[in-house]
Amino acid sequence: METKAASRRIEIVDCDVHNAFRSYLDLLPYLADVWKPRVTATSYGGVPSGYFSPVGVMRRDARPDDGSPEGSSPELTGVQLLDAYGIEYAILTGSDILRVSTMTDPDYAAALASAYNDHLIATWLEADPRFLGAMIIATQDPRQAAKEIDRIGDHPRIVEVMMSGATRVPLGQRQYWPIYEAAERHGLPVAIHPGTEGSGIANPPTAAGYPSTYLEWHTDLSQNFMAQTVSMVCEGVFVQFPKLMLVLVEGGIGWLPHLMWRLDKNYKALRSEVPWLTRLPSEYIKEHVRLTTQPIEEPANPEHLLQIFEMVDAGRTVMYSSDYPHWDFDDPFWAFRFVPDDLKRRIFAETARELYKLPSPAAVPARK
Repeated sequence: METKAASRRIEIVDCDVHNAFRSYLDLLPYLADVWKPRVTATSYGGVPSGYFSPVGVMRRDARPDDGSPEGSSPELTGVQLLDAYGIEYAILTGSDILRVSTMTDPDYAAALASAYNDHLIATWLEADPRFLGAMIIATQDPRQAAKEIDRIGDHPRIVEVMMSGATRVPLGQRQYWPIYEAAERHGLPVAIHPGTEGSGIANPPTAAGYPSTYLEWHTDLSQNFMAQTVSMVCEGVFVQFPKLMLVLVEGGIGWLPHLMWRLDKNYKALRSEVPWLTRLPSEYIKEHVRLTTQPIEEPANPEHLLQIFEMVDAGRTVMYSSDYPHWDFDDPFWAFRFVPDDLKRRIFAETARELYKLPSPAAVPARK
């Protein structure tokens, strides 16, 4: 019987797959003894955002038969996602672990991030050669974060440095530069991911404060991505680190054209404030920023999305992501059916291969 992947063959690199662990107790073997009592006593010790999704967050069919959390089984993820769609590579971006950057204790946060990274390598990257890892860092202490990048940044299956998009200070400011220096040194893109806005020590989730519903919270997440992008460009991060790349994961795309227009317009009048910028801000964005597709804005007229793709130079800047195992997972055989084939090839695989320096599938060892 012909499989779905065989009948609808398309080369795919999935840039946002959420792997989980059964509980924070899974991290105990990778933690120093001083931290273990805190994990066993609190299971985590962080503060959630408090916004409740009435439809849930995860796909119910992604829960293993043993009752473990959705996305916690490398084997089931391999069957439901990689095998089903013929995906060549899946970049594992973590799940609850992103909350480490909103914890009050920077040392405990750094220890949890390090333990998670070791668990990722031992449990997931060893399970299937198609899995690639986005290492997690805690941003409260950028020098500790840089040491973590130096510790495992040269691992051949670690391809990205993942940070929470929720901060107290915008990510372009110089206190974060040790992170970018280390990432550039190891040839790794840095990425930001939403989900922790409004939790712990982070700022309110919107520019106006705290909304009442998950609908508002989820819709407003792009505000944070806009602010972080403007900060990274205007503070001169890409001038100081000319080889650094930034990946905006799960933050949408439709907001980017008007952001570039507005930023370019203001730069022309106010460039004296940012003398290190020698080009239009939009040029730095198109050169250094990449965006993942899920959750893509879906206008009633698909032609309008194609127009946005043209505005953001999507063949250069946009990469496919399924967001598995979240409830709004994007089936790669269903998504972007209206996109021209040459652009579709760029979005689904070629741009990601270039960014992450991925070998061709023929060079990947056989699956265990």
